[in-house]
Amino acid sequence: MSKMHIDYIGQLRNKATHPSGAELITDAPVDNHGKGESFSPTDLLCTSLATCMITIMGIRAQKLGVPFERLKSDVLKYMSIDQPRRVVKVKIIIHMPSNIRESPFRAEIEKAGLECPVALSLHPNIDQDVEFIYA
Repeated sequence: MSKMHIDYIGQLRNKATHPSGAELITDAPVDNHGKGESFSPTDLLCTSLATCMITIMGIRAQKLGVPFERLKSDVLKYMSIDQPRRVVKVKIIIHMPSNIRESPFRAEIEKAGLECPVALSLHPNIDQDVEFIYA
């Protein structure tokens, strides 16, 4: 179990504190009454999916003895146009290290990312569109 602490600091902002002492601020997005000066909760949801995938792929690559460096990702969040307001799609573009392209473990590493804990925890109505790009 992990226990995080959240303080509402006003003006639709929260400060989240991790047990390590690390902190982050969330802000409501401009299109939902906020200033959009930091990650919104739904931004964090989508970012969590991408970082979870990358972390799990890194763990798998490490176990397989495959170097796993210089990876980048872009995350696009799509919100509903109807009510209730919700995330309907997350597009994740993962720019994979070139050494993985020809690796016999490529499919296993990609599959590990697609089956990360966050991906498996999201509601099935959220479209998870993941693209792996190799340099």
